[in-house]
Amino acid sequence: MHFGVLRVLNDDKVEAGRGFGTHPHDNMEIISIPLEGDLEHKDSMGNSAIIKSGDIQVMSAGTGIMHSEFNKNNDSLVKFLQIWVYPNKRNVTPRYDQITLDKTKGQNQFQQILSPNADDEGVWIHQDAWFHLGSFENNIESNYQIKKKRNGVYVFILKGSAEIEGQKLEKRDGFGIWDISDLNIRSTSENTDILLMEVPMTM
Repeated sequence: MHFGVLRVLNDDKVEAGRGFGTHPHDNMEIISIPLEGDLEHKDSMGNSAIIKSGDIQVMSAGTGIMHSEFNKNNDSLVKFLQIWVYPNKRNVTPRYDQITLDKTKGQNQFQQILSPNADDEGVWIHQDAWFHLGSFENNIESNYQIKKKRNGVYVFILKGSAEIEGQKLEKRDGFGIWDISDLNIRSTSENTDILLMEVPMTM
């Protein structure tokens, strides 16, 4: 919780047929990244959708929304990340978007999945934040350049392992770093999936 404007990173598991009933949010940017299974989404804006691995969903809660998420499957688990980011504008008109990623763009490199710009790659939010996702073979080196001065990066290892600026990280480890201009990353096992979340460190 509270890495700059990154409010929370929820690593959720939803049992078959279970879920989160209708509940409210306001003035929050909410990003959902399904990892496994089919997640059914409904909201007060009239959206009804199924999101699955390879999709990215974003909501600007703004002046207020109600939404629910349920495991669409009767026989398997759903796993997904739900990430809350404080917006840089309050009381905006609520907004929903969903895209399917071209996963080939994230092979042994970082693919941008979120930015502040509606015409950029991935989804967009009301914040100077950039998210990148990559799937790496063993011993692949990458360098991530900070997009905006004074932003920090929170790294989350979805699976596999990596070494970041000399820090060894395993599956489901998180690592926050700031006051940097770039980040050196090396995968240290096969099938390593890494999520980078660059966010402002002040509200």
